Amino acid sequence: MRLSLVTLLLLAPLAAGAQTATHLPTASRPEDVGFSGERLGRIDSVLGDLVARDELPGAVVLIVRDGRVAYHKAYGYRNTATRAPLHTDDIFRIASQSKAITALAVMMLWEEGRFLLDDPVSRYLPAFAKPSVLTAFHPADTTWESEPARSGITIRQLLTHTSGLDYPAIGSTEFRAIYAKAGVPSGIGNDRDRLADKMNVLATLPLKHQPGERFTYGLSADVLGYLVEVVSGVPFDRFLRSRIFDPLGMDDTWFYLPPDRAGRLVALHDGESGKAVPMTAQAYDDVDPNYPALAGTYFSGGAGLSSTTEDYAKFLQLFLNGGELNGIRLISRKTVELMLTDQLPTMDDEFGLGFGLETPANDWRSPASLGSFSWGGAFNTHYWADPQENLVGLIYTNIYNTTHWNIGDIFQVLTYQAIDEGGP
Repeated sequence: MRLSLVTLLLLAPLAAGAQTATHLPTASRPEDVGFSGERLGRIDSVLGDLVARDELPGAVVLIVRDGRVAYHKAYGYRNTATRAPLHTDDIFRIASQSKAITALAVMMLWEEGRFLLDDPVSRYLPAFAKPSVLTAFHPADTTWESEPARSGITIRQLLTHTSGLDYPAIGSTEFRAIYAKAGVPSGIGNDRDRLADKMNVLATLPLKHQPGERFTYGLSADVLGYLVEVVSGVPFDRFLRSRIFDPLGMDDTWFYLPPDRAGRLVALHDGESGKAVPMTAQAYDDVDPNYPALAGTYFSGGAGLSSTTEDYAKFLQLFLNGGELNGIRLISRKTVELMLTDQLPTMDDEFGLGFGLETPANDWRSPASLGSFSWGGAFNTHYWADPQENLVGLIYTNIYNTTHWNIGDIFQVLTYQAIDEGGP
């Protein structure tokens, strides 16, 4: 029996993924990969204190160097109400950390010659053929006026957040109202909708500014997820599973968790009062905090995934390895180089194709080396990867409205201060 192209696309990576190791290798001691175990103990002191004061519910940290786990610990509670202890393999809502995974999916299709980055996205998603730009907004009745955009949105502009698309929930006042009225979701926890339907509605709404004019953090990655579906002919969640998650052994990364993993989902906490309290009502764009455990149908490329620190470390290690992990190559070294090249050299935002970047313009801000790449998620999850030090760092907390959003920066300092040797 002859298999269809779509079936072959799905099955071939699954076979490759069967060869993947379950866990990242672990160093016998931190000193074996150039860390001082004693100085890494400062992480315990800082996080232990925040948990003891109930300012963070808990945290999982993971440090990988030279492809080996140097430090992987859990602090505090999965749920502060039940005092269930947090474990290193617990699953967190990673929100905007989904964006880099979506960017990888796009670049895999680009490598297959399916499109060029400066193609107008309307060539593949016709609903975006006539973009317009907002010229006036009327708060009294949330109506708006617009004019035709000077050019179409390109795939590169979607990857770099220069498309002109804004965000519901966290975007500007005007666009929060425009998107809410049209029923366009933020991408977090909107389990009942379908990506194609909402992206086609989004295409009818105005842009915040001309495509390519400036950086605006918004729904661009959700459009890219829809692009992957259309170009590949495979639902977005299945594409990620067969082409990325299974080959990399990212068995705990899902839009909606299978029943056998739902029990490891960390409770979402609110820190507005100064103390970490489990969220029991709707939160963040009026969504159910338990959304990863639902049987949803909306696969948001910008914010929908949940994962573990180890799964995401495998994803980052792929880039440090030049596009391969455990002998399985997903993209070429040259594609990795392009994704980690500043795409916005004339703007104030240092951004590649899916990642924030450490460049000469912003290197003074952190101890990370030039060429490092990073981002985070709305529920206080953070990551970075440093090619010069062959280093990956992640800290996950799953708390919203917290004064401790800078915990990612603090963890980065605590990691670099413990480096004893190695590197360039």
